Amino acid sequence: MTSIRKREWTTPAGTAKSAWQVDYRDQAGARRSKQFARKKDAEAWLTTAAYQVTQGTHTPDSQSITVAKAAEFWKTRGEREGLEPSTLAAYDQHIRLHIAPLCGDRKLSQLTKPIVEGYRDQLVDTLSRPMASRVLRSLTAIISEAQRRGYVAQNVAQGVRVARAKRERAKVAIPSKIELRALLKAASEASEPMAHPLALVAIFGGLRASELRGLPWPAIDLKGATLTVSQRADLNGTIGAPKSAAGYRTIPLPPSAISALRAWKLQCRASEDDLVFPSIAAKVMSNRYMTLNILGPVLKAAGLVDPAGTDAKGQAMTVARYGLHDLRHAAASLWIEQRVSPKRVQGWMGHSSIQVTFDTYGHLFDQAEQDASVASAIERDLLQ
Repeated sequence: MTSIRKREWTTPAGTAKSAWQVDYRDQAGARRSKQFARKKDAEAWLTTAAYQVTQGTHTPDSQSITVAKAAEFWKTRGEREGLEPSTLAAYDQHIRLHIAPLCGDRKLSQLTKPIVEGYRDQLVDTLSRPMASRVLRSLTAIISEAQRRGYVAQNVAQGVRVARAKRERAKVAIPSKIELRALLKAASEASEPMAHPLALVAIFGGLRASELRGLPWPAIDLKGATLTVSQRADLNGTIGAPKSAAGYRTIPLPPSAISALRAWKLQCRASEDDLVFPSIAAKVMSNRYMTLNILGPVLKAAGLVDPAGTDAKGQAMTVARYGLHDLRHAAASLWIEQRVSPKRVQGWMGHSSIQVTFDTYGHLFDQAEQDASVASAIERDLLQ
């Protein structure tokens, strides 16, 4: 049974006070009450609460926790699940710099979808859209964890999104075939013997930098000409599982890559993890060293650098035009050009969903379709 009644009392200091109290029962049948300064606020709240009780989504304030407390539970679960340090650091930044100042002291039971939509607008106004989207996803995950623990009955942030306009999506940087040929030629002539097999595996295998750094010799089938991704190295050099379940995959390699790997295996220094591309200390190579000291000189020798001003001595400086991730994009573009199906490209790239593949390379698939249409049209004209 629900009711709204006016409550009056006198404080110890002798001041007369009054409030409108809502008495109701939650979905478990427990008696609850909540006070408001105005009757119309009490009536409005009761209307919403009564509906939530019938839907089983109501959480009394007394059983709820603040967003800040829920964020602590979320971070603790991430640590327990063994998330990478870089991921945990990013989550902590989202909480400290954005979520806590925005709504850390508000109870989860007091959140509504319109309120979260308001938070979304504030984030978009103060942050870049990609960052606003990441922070909002963290807030949604925080509420989901609280829901899992029973501190709130529904996730009102579910479905609140920061739409990113297509025109804002930066096109991936994909080296041309001429640039790739120059890169491979420079790699084959480099004084560092690791450079050539590394470039070939990066271009034809499409591995992430973390997967290249954590790649073990047993993952390469020199007879079958395939490479299997089953582990990766995080920023701290710790070997672990791939980025997601989709990260486990087997990729075909061309004869040139297999030949270079055979030759490199004879020279490769032994390492504790039996790595294909170990550091000088026979450990996991850092991302920075692989990018600057192995790939960097190759890009410079191939002429794939751009002017970057001058240093303190007035000497001209350059910056590499491409990085390891751009070679991953190159692999995808080469597969798509050879009419490899989108589903297979998704599998070889290790994408968690086909949508990620289309969002990143959709324009390349469109071009491939157009090219095929042009070729078919020419053929029809000739045959007719």
